[in-house]
Amino acid sequence: QVQLVESGGGLVQAGGSLRLSCAVSGRIWNSYVMGWFRQAPGKEREFVAAIRWSGGSTYFADSVKGRFTISRDNAKNTVYLQMNGVRSEDTAVYYCAADPWGVGRTDYSGTQTYSGWGQGTQVTVSS
Repeated sequence: QVQLVESGGGLVQAGGSLRLSCAVSGRIWNSYVMGWFRQAPGKEREFVAAIRWSGGSTYFADSVKGRFTISRDNAKNTVYLQMNGVRSEDTAVYYCAADPWGVGRTDYSGTQTYSGWGQGTQVTVSS
């Protein structure tokens, strides 16, 4: 079981950029898929983006496609979420998550497939 710690959240103006980081402790096998989710007040946690640890294929929710990118640094055991062109609706607590068997899946959007979660980092977009 890996441990995840998110950082980089904060207050940003609409249209601005922010980069979130997820530091991963523990061994990440090639079967892992790492994801970012978010949860706004009163709403369910929703999928944002995912990346295959091996190969680096990426997947995005339609709501962030073209604005957010996800990447990983294998040497640093870190996953990043670059948020560009942020909007008020991007305001939420952002969580990093790990799916140890994600390589065998075709759908990365379900929270139930992720067994490791960080504590979350708050992102607030001001208009």
